[in-house]
Amino acid sequence: MQIETTGILINMRPFSERDMIAHIFTRDNGVLVGMLRGAVVAKKNKPLIGQYGTVSWNARVDSQLGVFHFESEKNLSAPLMLNNDLLKIMNSVFALIYTLIPERESYENLYQRTLDLLQAIASEGEPYDAYLKWEIGLLSDLGYALDLKKCSGCGCVDNLVYLSPKTGRAVCANCGQPYVDKLYKLPINLDITKRFISGICIAQGVDMPISRKIF
Repeated sequence: MQIETTGILINMRPFSERDMIAHIFTRDNGVLVGMLRGAVVAKKNKPLIGQYGTVSWNARVDSQLGVFHFESEKNLSAPLMLNNDLLKIMNSVFALIYTLIPERESYENLYQRTLDLLQAIASEGEPYDAYLKWEIGLLSDLGYALDLKKCSGCGCVDNLVYLSPKTGRAVCANCGQPYVDKLYKLPINLDITKRFISGICIAQGVDMPISRKIF
């Protein structure tokens, strides 16, 4: 079996003295896992987290751990290296994809938003605002879309000041008054999205990535 696509190298871990197991988030096939032979000892064209390029994944049968051939076209992490905030964002993005996105399931919209985010945050005036939008999109892709159009209780579109942690839907001031201590206060921020992500991690039986806990 062979897969040809493009992707972003989001994770690597040693497998032997020479080889690495890699996770590559691809345009067409979601997260692919495979072997990068010689990645530990490579001196030229050394694979690095954050590289974007063409991906070839090969295996004799679909269930096998395949072998990658990865040709980097651009290092998306290079412009971020001198800014700790931007590195934290990149690390969190990759860790969340690695932790929450199932293997070989296509997430084309998430892939494009991830590529756009990494290319944009180096020049963004408020990179955390861009990252917040990315996390809101991630929640939607995972089936936890946040609905801020109208109150989930009465249907009004004015004075929406709360968000239900159970439904992800907006709640107006009147309907929310008896439950103030149980609702999230709008507007949405990274603390709110982190709480939803934490719930997804618990539901999937995985730990919240450390890189997301730190902000």
